[in-house]
Amino acid sequence: MTRYVFAATLVRSADGGAVVAIVLLAHSTGQPGWVAGLLGAAVTAPHLLGPFIARRLDTAADGRKVIAVSALAHGALLGAAALLMPVAWVGLSAAGLFVSGLFGPMLTGGVSSRLPSIAGPSQKSQRRAQSWDVASYGLSGTLGPAVVASVAAVFGPLSATLMLAAAAMIGAVAVLVLPKQAPLAQAADVPSPLKTLKTIWNSGQLRRTLGLTIVVAYSVAVLPIYAVAIAPTYGAPALAGTLVAGYGVGNLAGSAVLMAVPLRGEADRLTMILAGVVALTLAIVVPMPNLITATAAFTLVGIANALFFAATLAARSEYAPAAARGQVFIWVGALKIATGSAGTAVAGALIGGSAWVPVAVAIALTGGSAAICAVGRQPS
Repeated sequence: MTRYVFAATLVRSADGGAVVAIVLLAHSTGQPGWVAGLLGAAVTAPHLLGPFIARRLDTAADGRKVIAVSALAHGALLGAAALLMPVAWVGLSAAGLFVSGLFGPMLTGGVSSRLPSIAGPSQKSQRRAQSWDVASYGLSGTLGPAVVASVAAVFGPLSATLMLAAAAMIGAVAVLVLPKQAPLAQAADVPSPLKTLKTIWNSGQLRRTLGLTIVVAYSVAVLPIYAVAIAPTYGAPALAGTLVAGYGVGNLAGSAVLMAVPLRGEADRLTMILAGVVALTLAIVVPMPNLITATAAFTLVGIANALFFAATLAARSEYAPAAARGQVFIWVGALKIATGSAGTAVAGALIGGSAWVPVAVAIALTGGSAAICAVGRQPS
């Protein structure tokens, strides 16, 4: 598992930290704010197209090579885009970033799809391994952007971006050291991306997993915007970073708890229960009167989200058909990233009135979705 966490954290940090690095680089080269925003979107938007190249992961004789090539391509294109930005037309950098973003889902869901063959056959070993996977996501999603910001402050945004590109390439080598997984199905039996999406929709367990995953991703993406809005009431705008850091610490703490005590029970049921827990913790965030209690509330949301995410990984692993496991992981991961971006955008639009409105919408959406899924799961 140590090799897996090392490889996964490297390649995911390159994907997760790219937006921060590119936006900082764009500002440092004199690009206007709207161009910096579009360049950041050029990294994340192509994740929606990632599932359409994911079939190769399920048909390949050695899926490690598919992921390694994806990591190499992502790193090379990210580095090239960064080097071009100060000296060439910005459209060239945007094109490189767009293509690099296509490989992003391979570095998230694609890597996770390798986990069942590494963890061992028992449910306990699978669940504990999924806890380590949650930790990898937490480390890359929390520490990745923080390291980028720190390196950019000392050595400049270009150095920070090239560091991410190098991390992706080193991660590609680390992926090749992971245990080889034999193909789970004949290539002819592997469905197309759209048929895989239909399979997800037709499976009650996978449909609920996908639905709750994207709803929770939307909801927790509201928190950074909310933090920026309320931080001045606690003393200073910069305290928004403290609140967001509390959420990140919660994610890591949740994964640590899971390593010691893996989730037990049916994955489908766990996803619904834990989505409800996320809604409850979001409700605690709004009435907090000071920085300490607000940070604690953000931390609780992070813990709840880590537990929920582990349940969704278990559901994807246990309910996905063998012939399309990689595609199922990547479809769910790609749609999660897309809806997370939507959550941030909508929160930014709603925050102008009252700061609590985006959080209230997230609470209603998450709690309501969990309740609907629970009712839909009951036998008729």
